[in-house]
Amino acid sequence: MKKLLTICASAAIALCAGAQDKEDSISYMPHFHGTVRSRFEYATESGDYRFQVRNARFSIDGSITKEISYFINTDLCDRGKMKILDAWAKMEFVPNLSLQAGQFRMPFGVDPFRAPHQYYFANRSFIGKQMCNYRAVGAMLIYNFSKLPLKLEAGAFNPYTIGDHAVWEKAIAAAGKATLSAGNMKFSAGASSIRPSGKRANLLGASASWSHARWIVEGEYMHKHYVNNAFKKAHAYSVFSSYQMPVKAGIFNRLSFQGRFDGITDHSDAIPDENNCLTLTDPARNRVTVGGTLTTMKAKNMYFDFRVDYEKNFYLHNVKASPEYADKIVAEMVLRF
Repeated sequence: MKKLLTICASAAIALCAGAQDKEDSISYMPHFHGTVRSRFEYATESGDYRFQVRNARFSIDGSITKEISYFINTDLCDRGKMKILDAWAKMEFVPNLSLQAGQFRMPFGVDPFRAPHQYYFANRSFIGKQMCNYRAVGAMLIYNFSKLPLKLEAGAFNPYTIGDHAVWEKAIAAAGKATLSAGNMKFSAGASSIRPSGKRANLLGASASWSHARWIVEGEYMHKHYVNNAFKKAHAYSVFSSYQMPVKAGIFNRLSFQGRFDGITDHSDAIPDENNCLTLTDPARNRVTVGGTLTTMKAKNMYFDFRVDYEKNFYLHNVKASPEYADKIVAEMVLRF
């Protein structure tokens, strides 16, 4: 009888624990991920070349409860330099509404939010690299509507760069965006106000993307206005498509082709020179990029890409471009684990 009671009690405890586990179904084990991106670049006009470790990123993410999560992301080798990129914690304090605080990308734009293992091209668009490449230290609210496929994000941040968290400021940087998903379509719109070093600039942006089966097509536009006409208004735009197919080619099991047209008008990074004036940092130009990627896909976060791109630049003024911004062929390997 005692044995029977013991068995029943043990079963009851196990059932309760199982129910509790199901209710709190969450893994507390941190997830570790890495991205290694190595490349060779050849400037077709000058004949210059270089090898790079463009990224060697390592990240940790996880949760300590259903409502509290975290993310830490560092680049151990960004062209030879180490950078702490992201370090934040997020708390869902009421259903569908979360507070995220720490260091991370300001909520604005679509292409700027792609991590290196998510790139479709070896080099980012002008929108993602020149126009809107901003991480900051601050906090933001995130709201996901329960009955609408709509997500809202808005935050306030230190205006200075992420390299210095000790500066006391009276000014503020801010950003927000809305993202709507509708079937195969996704739409995003947002605004941002930055002040990286004493000069303020305000940005507006919008994007639309369509994805279905093997295709993705996306377009994005940004407008940048410098307060007090410190520099003329700037515009940037990007349209790209990618098509993928299964293949059996040695170790590779997927082949994809990419094409992109992007451009930027005369642009300043809003950081003043020694005379406290904004100067031209990116001359106006358009660019066409075409390429292909062979992939060994093992899992969502375990794959290898071998990519070759060709970039052709069309400068709108008579500019003698350095190899960094001239026509080039880029071959790179991307390992995600």
